[in-house]
Amino acid sequence: MSDKYALELVGIRRCYGSVVAVDDVSLAIERGEFVTLLGPSGSGKTSTLRLIGGFENLDSGSININGKRVDHLPAYSRDTTTIFQSGALFPHKTVAENVAYGLRMRGASKSETEKRIKEALQIVRLAGYEDRYPNQLSGGQKQRVALARSMAVRPAILLFDEPLSALDLSLRLQLRAEIKRLHQELGFSAIYVTHDQSEAMAMSSRVAVMKQGKIEQIDTPSNIYNLPANEFVYTFIGENCSIPLRVSGGQAFDLSGTTLNLSLSSSLPDGEWRICVRPSRLRLTCRDGAENRLVAKLQFVEFLGDVHRYHLKSGAVELFVDQPGEVRANPGDTIEVGWSNADMRAYR
Repeated sequence: MSDKYALELVGIRRCYGSVVAVDDVSLAIERGEFVTLLGPSGSGKTSTLRLIGGFENLDSGSININGKRVDHLPAYSRDTTTIFQSGALFPHKTVAENVAYGLRMRGASKSETEKRIKEALQIVRLAGYEDRYPNQLSGGQKQRVALARSMAVRPAILLFDEPLSALDLSLRLQLRAEIKRLHQELGFSAIYVTHDQSEAMAMSSRVAVMKQGKIEQIDTPSNIYNLPANEFVYTFIGENCSIPLRVSGGQAFDLSGTTLNLSLSSSLPDGEWRICVRPSRLRLTCRDGAENRLVAKLQFVEFLGDVHRYHLKSGAVELFVDQPGEVRANPGDTIEVGWSNADMRAYR
């Protein structure tokens, strides 16, 4: 246990009957870090957050905040606040009263409460909204009030439980940037739970990718994307094209047995493989330096604004390529697809 960390999880475990929701998770978060727990449904990210916040009890392990063990304490005695998906504002209280709630529960004086309400609402750009009620606010404004309420008590760590998932895309992007700005300006410590990869990559100091109650990899967003620890992390983060194939005697076949017109710069041992490349790293009408090449037929093209998406097929293998500009080709035309060794991963 060290007071160096805002939060330290040591081998925490939580089971629901025979289901292991959190399986021996250890994690240390330094002060000022913004760490996101990212994973599919059922990966254990929300259960981990609820254990930290004191809404669930550990089966084993320990939770330490600022060097103090807290897993035996109820939620209201831990130095954390949680921002939920719904905002969880009191509908019968004004904005100021909602922000004041946590402060009053902690015994803050009237003058200190008023000072912090004013500061918190200025930070989230809601000064002048003190006397409004939640039903007079937009969805984004409600979440900003919830954020102000949490920051006003100045907890050791802020817990975000998918706070943007119920909002429409434009508002979600706006609030994502707002939370990022606040973190940079205020330097608070935070655990953020989401299943949205773009949120995790855009907002975080580090990302912990979870699967079946375990952390598969924790690293910077750049390393998670470019240096994935395993196939699950690679395929879960961002889009990818997977080429399943069988290698035999130096030749490549799709899984139906059809020979692929595939040229790989390095030979793979015999057996079944999955070659993964991100669509933005694939190139049509190969440029120099593309060590690997596959001949495929164009199926159709989608216009996506900044890029065209070319859907191709070679044998039973289907893939798509995102490329700026338009390639002169028609459905049914044969096209060569190329990629570099650095952009390829091979899994078996």
